[in-house]
Amino acid sequence: MTSCIFCKIVEGEIPSEKIYEDDHVVAFMDVTPVTKGHVLLIPKTHRENLYEFSETEAANLFAVAPKIANTLKETFTPAGMNILQNNGAPAGQAVFHFHMHFIPRYDETDGFSSNWNPQVEELTKERIHEFANEIRKTIGNK
Repeated sequence: MTSCIFCKIVEGEIPSEKIYEDDHVVAFMDVTPVTKGHVLLIPKTHRENLYEFSETEAANLFAVAPKIANTLKETFTPAGMNILQNNGAPAGQAVFHFHMHFIPRYDETDGFSSNWNPQVEELTKERIHEFANEIRKTIGNK
C-alpha cells in the first residue's frame, strides 16, 4: 500500500523512532503520544484491521505484545497500562493499517481517558445470555 503511512514506516520511507523490529512486526513511538512511552505495534504486512489477520499473523504480532508492555513497565514504571486497538472508523480507527497502542498510565490526569458507558438497563442478563448463544453458534463454525 504505497499511500499507507505505516507501510512507509515499515519500508523506511518515513523516519520513525523504532524500538523493536523482527521479521513480522515493528514497534515505534507514537508521533502524537498521549502519555510518556506511548508506543504502536504494527504488522509489517499491510492488514487494515484485525478481521484480515490469519491466525499465524495474529500469533506473530500478539507474541510480541508482552515484550513491549514489560519493556515499557521496566523503563517508565507506570502505575498501569492501556492496550488499545480500534477496528473501523466507527470504533475510532484513523490510520487503516492495524496497530495496537501501548499507553502507559501514571495517574488519572496523565492525558488519557476512556469513556466506558455500560448499557446495564438495556442489556439484561437474559439478553447477554442470548448474545452468548449467538456467538457460540457462530464460533463453532470457525
